[in-house]
Amino acid sequence: MSITPSPPTPPPLVRARCPGTPPLPPALDDTELAIAADALALGQWVRVRTLLAGTGEDWDLRGHRLTVLATCPGSAAWAGDWQLAEPDSGDAATLLALATVHLALRGESSTGAAADACATAARMLPDDPTPWLGALILARRTGTPDEQAHAFHQVRARHRDHHHAHHLMTAALAEQGPAATDDPRHPAHTFAARAAARAPADSPLALLPVVAHAERYRVLAAEGLAPPDPANWSHWSTRRARQVLQAAVDWWLEWEGEEHPRRKIDLNFLAHAAFHQGRMAEAAALFQRIGPHPTRAPWSYPGRDGAGAFRAARSTALRRARDTAAP
Repeated sequence: MSITPSPPTPPPLVRARCPGTPPLPPALDDTELAIAADALALGQWVRVRTLLAGTGEDWDLRGHRLTVLATCPGSAAWAGDWQLAEPDSGDAATLLALATVHLALRGESSTGAAADACATAARMLPDDPTPWLGALILARRTGTPDEQAHAFHQVRARHRDHHHAHHLMTAALAEQGPAATDDPRHPAHTFAARAAARAPADSPLALLPVVAHAERYRVLAAEGLAPPDPANWSHWSTRRARQVLQAAVDWWLEWEGEEHPRRKIDLNFLAHAAFHQGRMAEAAALFQRIGPHPTRAPWSYPGRDGAGAFRAARSTALRRARDTAAP
């Protein structure tokens, strides 16, 4: 199917950055992406075309950049202008698809229009996992487990170790199945462990079991089965939780993943887990690497002020690390 509705009217040309807390991670430390996002907010889609052309087939980087651009003010309208100017551009179709997904998630477009936009982009770029990433983002919020699984498998068929898609599926699986306890055999834990085991040695999917642990905490806390303050959740200190974090820290110390576009997200999950296990020296080192790039997840779990929680944890970890190092 094709997209039948006309793109929305572009907003006034007012300088505006992407929102500070969009549904998906912001540009983080991708300077080129931040510049292109500013340009897109002014309707300068040519800068985005240049950025995406230079991104090539680095699928994790392409997915990160397009999901961020899709949350910028007026992105659907400007992508529609781009598509009118260059109707054969798969990049324009993919940006429009992801932007339409975010309109649908905000109730400003229909899920059918978003699904059609993703399908159109997928037909134009059959080897690109990014249109299917858009479908997975949509299914994550509005679809069935079968629709989520289908979109994920389509992404993985095109990029086996897609970082964002694995995070989305881990979060989705965390909400499935029995919620009475944090069963180590829960589908989220099983999925994360299997993905980590089959990924290449240098893949940041090695850290996915830590993500699964945080996502299960989010679900249990939301249902009143875990305390609203993660510092009071004893499961951070279980034998399995300690093993999961130790394996993740060992991977980070050896590989670091410094070239990955979503590495700051992984570092935030690692710092969150290390802090709540009382591993202050490691947490402090991770906070230093994170720098000015905290992410809402997992610091906002469950429904907390993520920025405030991050600042408090960072201050505590750095202070305790200094106290320990002092003679």
